[in-house]
Amino acid sequence: MGWVAYKKRCLHLEKQNQSLLKQIQGHKEQIDQLQEQNQQLKAKLARSQKTSRNSSKPPSSDIVKPKPRGRKRRKNKRKIGAQPGHPKHQRPPFDEGQIRSTFEYHLKKCPCCQGPVQRDWQAAPRIQQQIELPDQLFYIDQYSAYGYGCAHCRKTYFAKIPRDILQGGLCGPRLTSMVALMKGALSLSYSSIQSYLEQVLELPLSRGYLAKLIQKTTGSLQIPYQGLLESLPGQSRINVDETGHKDNGLPWWTWVFRGKDFALFKIQESRSSQVLKEVLGEEFKGVLGCDYFSAYRKYMGDCDVLVQFCLAHLIRDLRFLSEHDDLLVSQYGECLLKKLRSLFRLIHDRKDSKVS
Repeated sequence: MGWVAYKKRCLHLEKQNQSLLKQIQGHKEQIDQLQEQNQQLKAKLARSQKTSRNSSKPPSSDIVKPKPRGRKRRKNKRKIGAQPGHPKHQRPPFDEGQIRSTFEYHLKKCPCCQGPVQRDWQAAPRIQQQIELPDQLFYIDQYSAYGYGCAHCRKTYFAKIPRDILQGGLCGPRLTSMVALMKGALSLSYSSIQSYLEQVLELPLSRGYLAKLIQKTTGSLQIPYQGLLESLPGQSRINVDETGHKDNGLPWWTWVFRGKDFALFKIQESRSSQVLKEVLGEEFKGVLGCDYFSAYRKYMGDCDVLVQFCLAHLIRDLRFLSEHDDLLVSQYGECLLKKLRSLFRLIHDRKDSKVS
């Protein structure tokens, strides 16, 4: 082979080599792209497998679609009602001081043979107590302030009605408290409260006036609410959480601070750590119980606060890791779950332990 032919051969091989290198580079980029897509799909699949059991998702998110109709329900072998061996529970009778009136029933003759009967003093009477509402569930007090004329001043003056009566308005404190209970603790609408008052108590009140009663109750609770709010920084342990909602389309957050003997709610426009600084202060010396939300971690770092993260959240996250497709990840999660089970066994047995 001559020099010219050898050189041509080398050039041809070099071109082939460059072409193969380009193909290899293209295949490498394609492999990297497919690996990235694979990781994304794995992450997406992992997120789809998260439920309220192994993550912080709410239980309502577990309901993906209703059960198809026509599926036969599994028959329950247990009978309806109390089960064999279940202790019987009866309501204790009311005290004599709570009883308005008593009715007694006696036999004059035997219901079988119609013969004479005598009282059996050893047999305890059968008692049936009945709770009933009075015919009128409210009463009305009228306060009249009469006018008196002064011959010297030539004016008419009226007697003064007590201030607490005037501030109470149309509804007294007990009725106002009941309306506040129905609106606050029972979460009834103004229409439902209005319907109850009209149909049960036969007391017609407008929804606008019911709203004024709630505003009056809110104002009367401002002083004790402020006292509880100011006592939060001095609590030794506080559990905090927050949930979002909207008011006229704008996002708001309801924060709950759980102290030793009370729970306080505070509605804020923000979900940031600034709320914690305003409520608890930057020198909070107690233990803050919370989840992993960034606001708590930022508050912990900025103010050097001692934090106990929620173990329920940790258990769900570790349960998710223990169910992971990667064997090493699942073993790691299961190992930590075993440690947590040991911790909870120690907590549950602390009463029997000699170490306090």
